[in-house]
Amino acid sequence: MMALGFFVFGLKTASPDSVDEQINWRHASQNRVGSNPAYQFVGQGPQTAKLPGVLYPELTGGTEQLDELRKMADTGKAWPWVDGAGELKGYYFITDIEKKSTSFFPDGTARKIEFSVSLTRADENNSENLAGNDVLSMTGGMGGLVA
Repeated sequence: MMALGFFVFGLKTASPDSVDEQINWRHASQNRVGSNPAYQFVGQGPQTAKLPGVLYPELTGGTEQLDELRKMADTGKAWPWVDGAGELKGYYFITDIEKKSTSFFPDGTARKIEFSVSLTRADENNSENLAGNDVLSMTGGMGGLVA
């Protein structure tokens, strides 16, 4: 379906219901006496994306899939995001993971886990923040990752 770093989003891992992307452009303003503010275009603002979805642990990945994404976020690195057609969308930081568990089994485990992963595009000219060789150490034992 798509991949963020070595994590492949799919039916057996975490499959987003949608991909919500936002791009904005910045305009600095200067207030003027007796007139509307003057604006100057100062460039593109942050590009963000949100990947909401639902996990059913009996059929799809469970919380361990979200734990893998959390480990990726803990590195502080930006990961290559590749869509289902194989197009590189850019390098993105994981900035937020939301999880809501509902409809529980008698033992207390969730039947349904709603999640949302928030991403922010990195400055690709700053290679210090991009995931590189250090990501190879993350592939051991992580089921949602491609080896």
